[in-house]
Amino acid sequence: MAWNEPGRDDRQNDPWGGKGAGKGGGGNNDQGPPDLDELLKQLRDTFLGVFGLSGGNGNGGDSKGASAGGVSIFVALLAGLIFFLGVFQVDEKERAVVLRFGVFKEVVNPGLHWRIPLVETVYQENTTSYRVHLSRGQMLTKDVNIVEVELSVQYNIANIKDFVLNVKTPENSLAQATDSAVRHVVGSSLMDDVLTLGRDAIAAEVQTRLQTYLDNYGTGIRIEKVNLESTQAPDEVRAAFDDVTKAREDEERVQNEAEAYANGIIPEARGQAQRIVQEATAYKDQVIARAEGEAQRFVKLLSEYEKAPEVTRQRLYIDAIQGVMGQSSKVMVDVDGGNNMIYLPLDKLVEQSSTVGTNKSSAPLRLSADDIDTISLQVLNKLKRDLGNSDTRRTGREAR
Repeated sequence: MAWNEPGRDDRQNDPWGGKGAGKGGGGNNDQGPPDLDELLKQLRDTFLGVFGLSGGNGNGGDSKGASAGGVSIFVALLAGLIFFLGVFQVDEKERAVVLRFGVFKEVVNPGLHWRIPLVETVYQENTTSYRVHLSRGQMLTKDVNIVEVELSVQYNIANIKDFVLNVKTPENSLAQATDSAVRHVVGSSLMDDVLTLGRDAIAAEVQTRLQTYLDNYGTGIRIEKVNLESTQAPDEVRAAFDDVTKAREDEERVQNEAEAYANGIIPEARGQAQRIVQEATAYKDQVIARAEGEAQRFVKLLSEYEKAPEVTRQRLYIDAIQGVMGQSSKVMVDVDGGNNMIYLPLDKLVEQSSTVGTNKSSAPLRLSADDIDTISLQVLNKLKRDLGNSDTRRTGREAR
């Protein structure tokens, strides 16, 4: 049922409360919504009541003052809210870009700052810590082989203004630039270089080319390091590539062993050759010195022979016999004019002398070559004396 249905009292169903009606039905029957000043007055009274202040006596002047005070409080609250919403903080590792109505205003450093809400926009980014981008894919090498390359890119933000404003999605641009750079470098390299020895050079070239791409795009990103995490053949042919790699490792191992053997045997052979050369040189010097000594001895002997030929001849004969007999362990003496031959077993005599010396003393008796020569000379002299006596007796018998 409508509130103003005919036959009903409008004052009882008035949505505005019917506060203008009098006790006897008098008052203003055409009353509208409450006045804004009344609402502000009620708001002012509420705040003043909170702080323990009075709301006034209700006359017209007080109503105007209350209205002005309420507006002041509203403005103060609005300003406090705007100030609170505009405060922002930039950490030590971060930098911030401030835009006013979408136009670049400034780059702010770490600290506490304020912006105009709904007018200025702030974009904060960590510019100190390094970030990592991973990339993996199959690509074709220069010698038409397929390899699977996995690499990681370490980077940070060098220019936050370019990072925020120049490119819509810098990370996406980094990913595309990385794929382009690595495919270009791998496509210009041989498969063996990609898989084994040339990985460091490839990573350095990828880093240089990638940084050039990002600088041309104006992304504000600085590449710190590019690492080739793994380079391998596709799964379908990995077994064959593993066999080739194993064979290459075996080849290197055998070469290293051969080089080690060569490094060990060559110095030894050189040492032996040097020793042989030195021995030959020493033998040559020895032969030359001996020949020179023999020549000098012969010259001196010749001079002595010229002075006393018979004595020198006899001495040479005795020296020769002594040299020959000193090397022999058995002596046989033939007597002129007789049928007897004397046999002197010098070796047996030496053994008997050694045995006697051993029995008499705990230390064995050892005869040197000089001792043997002395014994031989004594035996020869005695034989000569005996032979001389025999000849004398024979001559005497013949004379009789």
